[in-house]
Amino acid sequence: MAGRRHAARASSSFFPLLLLLLVAARLGEHAATAQRDVGAPAPAPVRVGVILDWASPVSLRRRTCIEMGVEDYYAAHPGSATRVELHFRDSAGDVVGAASAALDLINHAQVQAIIGPRSSAQAQFVAHLGNRSHVPVLSYSATSPSVSPAQTPYFVRTAANDSFQVAPIAAVLATFGWRAATVVHEDSPYGVGILPALAHALQSTGVGGASIVDRVPVPSDADDDALDALLNRLMGMPTRVFVVHATRVLAARLFRRATEAGMMSEGYVWVATDGVGTFLDSLSPEDVDAMQGVVSLRPHVEFTEKVKNFSARFRVRFRRDNPGSDDDAFNDPTVTRLWAYDTAWAVSAAAEAAGAVTGPAFQAPQQRPSTGQTTDLDRIGVSATGAGLLRAILNTKFDGMAGKFELADGQLQVAAYEVVNIIGKGTRTVGFWMPKSGGLSRELNGGSSNAPHLKPILWPGEPLSTPKGWTMSQKGKVLKVAVPAKRGFKQLVGVSPNSTTNITGYCIDVFDEVMKNLSYQVRYRYVPFPHSTESYDKLVDLVLDGEADMVVGDVTITASRLDKVDFTMPFTDSGWSMVVLARHDTTANMWIFLQPLTTGLWLASLVFFCFTGFVVWVIEHRVNPEFRGTPSQQFGLIFYFAFSTLVFSHKEKLQSNLSRLVVIIWVFVVLILTSSYTASLTSMLTVQKLQPAVTDVAELLRRGHYIGYQEGTFIKPFLSKMGFDDRKMRKYSTAEQYAEALSKGSANGGVDAVFDEMPYLKLFLSQYCDGYMMQGPLYKTDGFGFVFPRGSPMVPDVSRGIMRLAERDEMALIEKKWFGEPGTCRTAPAVGSSDLSFQSFGGLFLITGVVSTLMLLLYLVIFTYRERDKLRAAEAEADAAGSGSVSVRRMKAWLQHYDKRDLKSPTFKAWNEESPRNGGAFSRRTPRWNGDASQTPTGREEEHAMDGTSPLSVYISSEMNADSSPKGMTMTLVSKTNESFEQRMDRARASMEMGRLPASP
Repeated sequence: MAGRRHAARASSSFFPLLLLLLVAARLGEHAATAQRDVGAPAPAPVRVGVILDWASPVSLRRRTCIEMGVEDYYAAHPGSATRVELHFRDSAGDVVGAASAALDLINHAQVQAIIGPRSSAQAQFVAHLGNRSHVPVLSYSATSPSVSPAQTPYFVRTAANDSFQVAPIAAVLATFGWRAATVVHEDSPYGVGILPALAHALQSTGVGGASIVDRVPVPSDADDDALDALLNRLMGMPTRVFVVHATRVLAARLFRRATEAGMMSEGYVWVATDGVGTFLDSLSPEDVDAMQGVVSLRPHVEFTEKVKNFSARFRVRFRRDNPGSDDDAFNDPTVTRLWAYDTAWAVSAAAEAAGAVTGPAFQAPQQRPSTGQTTDLDRIGVSATGAGLLRAILNTKFDGMAGKFELADGQLQVAAYEVVNIIGKGTRTVGFWMPKSGGLSRELNGGSSNAPHLKPILWPGEPLSTPKGWTMSQKGKVLKVAVPAKRGFKQLVGVSPNSTTNITGYCIDVFDEVMKNLSYQVRYRYVPFPHSTESYDKLVDLVLDGEADMVVGDVTITASRLDKVDFTMPFTDSGWSMVVLARHDTTANMWIFLQPLTTGLWLASLVFFCFTGFVVWVIEHRVNPEFRGTPSQQFGLIFYFAFSTLVFSHKEKLQSNLSRLVVIIWVFVVLILTSSYTASLTSMLTVQKLQPAVTDVAELLRRGHYIGYQEGTFIKPFLSKMGFDDRKMRKYSTAEQYAEALSKGSANGGVDAVFDEMPYLKLFLSQYCDGYMMQGPLYKTDGFGFVFPRGSPMVPDVSRGIMRLAERDEMALIEKKWFGEPGTCRTAPAVGSSDLSFQSFGGLFLITGVVSTLMLLLYLVIFTYRERDKLRAAEAEADAAGSGSVSVRRMKAWLQHYDKRDLKSPTFKAWNEESPRNGGAFSRRTPRWNGDASQTPTGREEEHAMDGTSPLSVYISSEMNADSSPKGMTMTLVSKTNESFEQRMDRARASMEMGRLPASP
């Protein structure tokens, strides 16, 4: 109060000076107007209606702002061709009065635009009237999304839509990690319109988002008793975060009653929309004192010199127009008054842009079937200037008092929101939210990225730390924790039959340890649920129906249960499978040598053996005598050479470097393949194997075996979907019953497989080490979790506690306590070596395949290039040979040429030149090809006359004339088709030795 008195004294001291300034400004304006009017046409009037509530003091201040907005515009634009005329009407504070005022303005005053009315409920009806008559309706205070320019195009919102502030509200909640909130809203179009946008914004913020756990409507005329009953209901909820969206009058009364109820104390969080933050200066000191610690929002307005000047002029003008008003303490302009000023300026600017109207302002309404009676609604015409004026308004842009005036989709855009904390007698700005950045910051320009999003906030009750936002033990309540009463597997959850309070087990110890490590205290007690053996879904429904606050036990997380309740993160292994009887494999298999490799690998190896042999033959055929012979010999050589690499017994000498590279890579592949085969076969022959009595689910279905499951499990419906007959499914409850049923088998009243979740199967196999094993696929689930109500704020805290427990030694100690030392008993006996598949050697086959293919292509390119002249000659001879397909003849010619020896190769060249290099009589002999000693061998004569085959037939004749002796010796070297290269060379050497013998006497 002392501050306000000081402000009043200070303002009164400037009153004479401001009055003189105002008089001077008015005199100057009149002088300018008089000078302009000399010889100039009078401006065209533009009638604009204004709907206010004269019973409210707020309307008096807004009227002053609207009048000042129009006057200031024409003072700044003295040459305007139009002049706005304001026509004021009273709404009487209700919807009917506002509608009546709008009808009067349209039908009688024939206004071209309407400013107002005050509330969203009134604006909703007036907007429809404006839409029908094409009269733009501009509202600077109707902020509810229920009134939308999309539905009524002639409605223009020159204020911030309430849906704009849901993003900063959600950001505030996300900053402090509050995932649940209760919304307390006024039961009116203004209070209800924000709810859909607020719910969407909360869910879209952060990881997992937040949720509205309850929506509490408050009647606008609720008395203190009604407010006390509502607050008592809120006090009984676990949520301690409340979002209030109401007008300032109702919000002030609500906070006063909350203070009386003790809900403005430590642990509570109150976040109010701009209905509180914007109009806080209009509230009494008692109302502000009841809101200590509240966090609110308000559109940011920069307090420039322009705004300061307007504020001073507004005070002078308001006192002059309302001398009997006593609200000196509340006459500083708020953002709504600045919006009212900017709205009047925008209408004046748009009227000037649209231009003067010639002719009637309204067109006559359409004739309707006469009923003998007419109403004011029937007499509404259509404005001739409405469409043009609306376009001008939507395109109007200027720097207004409240900031940049710019409309998008018929609504004013807000540059930023202030987050304020109500402290003492006013507010303290703790941060800003801007639509461009979409986040909170300590300063308007964004500030440091490493700084916290908001400045320190003083919460209700002045706690030392940020409230956690909820409580599970409200009003001293002890939480009821339901646990399943099981007949077996008591290592997980065990309930003593003689005492319902003696509850132990792995799940119980984990939960107790997590709750003990929470940063707050939670009181709870365990309550056994005896019907859990029938179905765990009934156990989960206890939380859904409110009969239990949570469920602790071996409850599996499933999608159907998540639709009803919330689960923490799992604290056990996930998935379910089957356990079957294991037996030693004593059968002997004569084909066991085929088992190390899969069928695919056998076939792939065979293909690559043949392919490698073929590539080597193609490369060596023309240059290596070892790879020539009859077709059957060459075909056999391809397979023999490739398969001989298995034992590295190939003795053929390779002549080409291309084939040598192919064989080097292939020998490496064979080495790896044979080593792996040997190791796998050795393991199969030496390791004692355990084989499952049943290999998979298909075998169970095919043979019609009986199967088992644990009572109360969720698995049974899945087994039915897999095709198992319900009559062949038997339920059990203990590990001992599992072992007995599996030992008997289906033929003796037991089962051949038991389906259960991984924790139970591991527990069973830890007790029965020998004779049983897990088999078949693992069907994924989410494991065991603790059950909480939907939206419970404890879920993230307990989940984090489980995670921290798993990272420390406590979880391992609890597991050791109930399940024994890990690894003391195998859970899955060895089933022998697995088969080697093609996938295991895919890389090796890829390498050898690529290398062999590249070498083959390279050889073909080289062959084609070197033999290009001879190939052209062969093609020419083939074309002249006869009829038939040209392509076939040329291909046959190419193949025939390829089948010939390459006499330029070192192998054949050295053989042909061996005789001259040895000297003696044989060096003087002339080789005879095809029996003709007078001709040198040509390309056509270097092969035997068999023409289609590749065996070598070489005839070499030599006339040996020693001096003039009549005796001579004729040597003929014949290479038969069935002789090898070595045999032909031996025969040649023998002939040469005979040539060196002396002549017979």
